[in-house]
Amino acid sequence: MQINIKQFQKQFEYYFARLQDVQFLGQVAFVIIVLLISWSGVRSIQTNYALQKDITGLKQHNDLQKLENENIRLGNDYYKSNQYLELSARENFGLAAPGEKQVVVPEAIALAKTEGVTVPGTQATYKPTVKRNNFEAWIDFFLHRTN
Repeated sequence: MQINIKQFQKQFEYYFARLQDVQFLGQVAFVIIVLLISWSGVRSIQTNYALQKDITGLKQHNDLQKLENENIRLGNDYYKSNQYLELSARENFGLAAPGEKQVVVPEAIALAKTEGVTVPGTQATYKPTVKRNNFEAWIDFFLHRTN
């Protein structure tokens, strides 16, 4: 144990003597300054990245809001158009343009042409058409085949 204390004492004296050396102190101070500058640079880069990320998110949100506003403006323009007013008058008030005629189809006939609906007052159910795959439908279209 006596040896360990003397060894520790020698190391302490060596390091203490090195602290009195101006060249060593200059090197230590330089290393500390370099570390502080590096740490400051890393923190500023990290802060700039976070701020740039926030700016990008806000720009995207702003662009989204502009698109939503444009969509609402276009919707408002549509509601002000004559086309919408005419469709609304037809649907809500049963009005028609001059010269148009109304065709009344009996409910039983109309429902008979729908898929999977039972016609009221009868036992008949409309059978759905056979579904073809997409490729066969295109071949039939290009070869001008009809069912």
